[in-house]
This record gives sequence, C-alpha cells and structure tokens, in this order.
Amino acid sequence: MIKEWNLLRVVACLSIVLLHSTTQTAAVVGLPEIENYDLYRILLVYATPTFIVLSMVILSNRYPDRLPDNFWMSRFQFILFPYLAFGIIDGLVGKYFNPNLSLSHRIIDNIFTGSFVGWFIIVIFQFYALHYLVTRFKLSMTWMFPVSLAVMIWYLTLINGEYTLHPDYDHVLKLPFLAWFGYFTAAFIIGKHYKVIAEKLYKHRWVTLLYVGLSVYILYLSYMQGNTAIHSRRIDIIPLVLSISTAVLAWGQAIPKFKIITLLNNYAFGIYLVHWPVQRFLAPYTAAYFQQTSTRVLALFFVTLIITVMIIKLISMLPLGQFIVGKVKKNSAVDRRMRSIEQSA
Repeated sequence: MIKEWNLLRVVACLSIVLLHSTTQTAAVVGLPEIENYDLYRILLVYATPTFIVLSMVILSNRYPDRLPDNFWMSRFQFILFPYLAFGIIDGLVGKYFNPNLSLSHRIIDNIFTGSFVGWFIIVIFQFYALHYLVTRFKLSMTWMFPVSLAVMIWYLTLINGEYTLHPDYDHVLKLPFLAWFGYFTAAFIIGKHYKVIAEKLYKHRWVTLLYVGLSVYILYLSYMQGNTAIHSRRIDIIPLVLSISTAVLAWGQAIPKFKIITLLNNYAFGIYLVHWPVQRFLAPYTAAYFQQTSTRVLALFFVTLIITVMIIKLISMLPLGQFIVGKVKKNSAVDRRMRSIEQSA
C-alpha cells in the first residue's frame, strides 16, 4: 500500500473519532461556552467524505479499466457484512441506553436508511456501481467531472434548503450518490493518473498548504455569516475535503513510514464502526473525571482509540471476526506495537 494513502486514511479516521468525542462529551455535559467551538467541529466534518474519496482513489488506481471477477464477493464479505453487523450492534447499544426503544425498528432503520455511523458504506457501494459503469462504458471524465460537480452542488443546495422529509428520516437525503458525485469523479481522476498527479503534488506541496488555508478561511467566513450546521453535506466543505486530501497525499510522500500509522491504517475501517458505541459507554466517565472541555474531549479521544483497537484485535481473532470488523491485515510489526499498547493501557 502506498504510504501516503495510509496516512490519509489515518488522518481521516482520527478526525472522525475526535469529532465524535466532542459530540459525545456535549451529549453528557452540554455544549461548552467556548468561542467558535462549533467552528472547530465543522472543520472536522471533512473526515468522512475524505475517507470516501480515498476509497475511490485506491479503486480507480488498482482497477482503472475494469473490476476483477471476485470484486463484489470480497466487498460483500469484508465491507457489507460488517455494516450489517454494526447496524445490529448499534441497535442493541441504543436499546441498552433507552429501554423504550423498539429494537427491531432501530435495526431496520440502521440497515436500510443508514441511521448510524456506518451510513457512508451505502455511499461507497453506490460508488462501486458508478465505477463499474464508468469503466464498462468508457465514460470520459472530461465532461463527467464538471457535470458531477454541478449536480452535487445542485443537490446539496436542495437538501440544505427547504426540502425535507419526515424529521425522523431527513438523514436519508445524504445517502444518494448525488450528494457526493463530484468527490467520485475527482477521486477517479486522481487514482487513475496517480503517478503523474502524485509527482506534481509533491513538487508543489507548499501550494497545497495554501489551498488548505484558503479552504479553512472560506469555512470561517461562512460560519461567521451564520452557517453553523455541523455535517458533511455543507457545500463549503468541498474545498476543504479536496485540499486536505491533496495536502496529505503531497506531504505524505515526504514523511517516513511510521509503525503507528501502519497500525492505525490496518484498523481504520474497524475504528470507524466500533468507536461510536464505545464512546457512548465511555463519555459519562471521562466527562465526570475531567473538569475542562479540552481534557474531557482529548481523554475520550485517546481512551476510545486504545479500547477500540483492542476490541477490533480480539474480534478479528474469532473465526468469523473479519465479517464483523472487516479484514485486518496481519503484520508482525503491527502485532508487536499492539502488544505494547495493551501492556501500557
């Protein structure tokens, strides 16, 4: 695996855990009276779209012309099955915290409407289908890229405006690929021509930081004008997603290969799925033990990572564990690092 891909996956993964650490802490003790606190949280919502972008970069790089024969079976086993498993687990956790919750209704909602943190997998499977169509019919990105951006902006404008469903099902509006279409074509172009693009990104890596700064400034201006919604369907988050992705891909080529990055990369998919229920149990304890918002959030973040990685390791050792937390790559160096974390915990 290309090391900057690993780094981008880890950066996105850690960002989503940090974002949800702020969410779960606020659920216990309320939002703190910290200036621009919501702005910091908004800056982190780039993470899930970035994870989706990276998935498509890798896919189009590995399979630029056609999908292999075993593609769908592999994805069903190691991506769809974990999605289904955690759709059920999330329902069980929800029932634990709310005995009045209808378990069957919650599980059905999770699986069919993506009403839990695993919703992005529904988007990824739609992108798999789009990739098949693009390669099958040799669709040109020359016209598809600008069209996809226009369609995505139109759709996001629509669902961020007055168009709504029943309040319990507004989250369904983010599931159609239309909300992420521009990310797909951008990622397809980057992945298919990655060797050339990576060289240019590395050569102009300082420019990518300026792009990130400009993207943050755009979000800041939007926030100051009253756009305080904290979700990844914001139109003004698009530049941040693409700028952070390109910056990490550029600078990741210059950074040495660290064992901790390899470790977290191997567990990243499982961390995405496992961290949320773990945080629901941990948040009351970290919130009670620490007094400051920053220490509460950081404590929840770090303890969540340690416990989540341990849980994933234990589950992956079971006969069918890979169908629950996804495939975890076997690596002796990673295993040694894992034992070191367990001993220090």
